Amino acid sequence: MRLTQEDKELFRQACERGNQSVKNRDGIGTLKEKTVHAVLKHYIEPREQYHEVPCGNFVADILAEGEITEIQTAHFHLLRKKLEQYLEQYEVTVVYPIPHQKWMYWIDPDTGELSGPRKSPKKGSVYDCFRELYRIKPYLNHPKLHVRIVLMDMEEYRYLDGWSRNKKKGSTRAERYPKELWEDWMFSGAEDYAALIPEGLKQPFTSLDFAREAGIRRPTAQSALNILRYLDVVRAVGKEGRSILYQRLGV
Repeated sequence: MRLTQEDKELFRQACERGNQSVKNRDGIGTLKEKTVHAVLKHYIEPREQYHEVPCGNFVADILAEGEITEIQTAHFHLLRKKLEQYLEQYEVTVVYPIPHQKWMYWIDPDTGELSGPRKSPKKGSVYDCFRELYRIKPYLNHPKLHVRIVLMDMEEYRYLDGWSRNKKKGSTRAERYPKELWEDWMFSGAEDYAALIPEGLKQPFTSLDFAREAGIRRPTAQSALNILRYLDVVRAVGKEGRSILYQRLGV
């Protein structure tokens, strides 16, 4: 997870190349590509000849040296059929980008007028991955599957076309532009996921204890513990009132 200046410089270069590739995009397979997706492809694999490679019934985002990388910004359930096929033959890494800090811009869909940037009060964390990982839960303990979580600062542009009075709730996202790399996590087995258990957490503990120590909301902690339990990183050992008590397992 520790980033070097070289990592950050590679990401900066990927932002430039990814932005340019989206501006110049044409042809099958790239028409609907968004900037976050393009930037991550160039960050993970700068050699463009390994991008968008046909593989069986699908097209892999990256296929190089016998390994596949799939970048998924949401809707992980759409990966299931790909994983079923890819994992028979390849090492597969699923990359999930998470906004760390966002600066919001609002676009008036009628006039095209653009608001100035506003810093979002919400910050993303690596724990935000678990809601999506739940959708590919049966594959997470496959020895050939790896999960890479990339946290980045970004600018987000949305149309003022939502259903609320200020037209922001339920609005349509136009685009996101990565700005700076913040964290880069790789998970390949139980030991890697165990690193997400806060060091100061008492044993045993509840999901509320976990949430407080990790600095996250309780529903996020419950999603995390569901996955950690499935991967045999923690186990249920009883109850405290209505709350399940968990114990970390040695890994």
